[in-house]
Amino acid sequence: MTVPVKIDVWSDVACPWCYIGKRKFESGAAASGVPVEVEYHSFELSPDTPVDFEGSAIEFLSDRKGVPVAQAKAMTDQVSAIAAEVGLDYHYDEIRHTKTLLAHELSHFAKAQGKQLEVTEALFKAYFVDGTHIGHVDDLVALAESVGLDGAAAREALSDHRYAGDVQADLAQAVAYGIQGVPFFVIDGRYGISGAQAPEVFEGALTQVAAEQAAAR
Repeated sequence: MTVPVKIDVWSDVACPWCYIGKRKFESGAAASGVPVEVEYHSFELSPDTPVDFEGSAIEFLSDRKGVPVAQAKAMTDQVSAIAAEVGLDYHYDEIRHTKTLLAHELSHFAKAQGKQLEVTEALFKAYFVDGTHIGHVDDLVALAESVGLDGAAAREALSDHRYAGDVQADLAQAVAYGIQGVPFFVIDGRYGISGAQAPEVFEGALTQVAAEQAAAR
């Protein structure tokens, strides 16, 4: 029986390239035919973001990059076009920019329930496609329930920050690895791939690792 290749992914819910990278990785993994076991890890691109940011995501980007709003809009239009190439329909005008720390706590809660991949996809879609606020407990509980998780248990875990330590451990590991941007993929604990690379890059890496594992057995 073929042993799945472990993939550890550092990403942030508010990272447009992370959702694009997710789709490109999935495409590359499918093309490789190599079974994978994927685990997501927390990363905060903008830890100083308030939970209720007053303004649009484009205005936030303009402020962070120090560029005019029109230029920031052009940047998001370009990203949206790239997202569309992998089947994602970004709606930047509807994004509710917020701090993502609580969403990362939900990811860890979901992982403990065997539903992390479903919650990860739901969080990305909620943020970039549906314009859902993902910084409040109520919104995150509803999202958890949408993938079959127990809402009351999710609310309790988020309210008492049960998984805050796990989030901080992920952030610390990112520093230890020298990760400065996401998405960042660690394949089989040995190889790092930074960014939303082409599916062929992931396909090649997985094929290589699978061959190495087979040779070692």
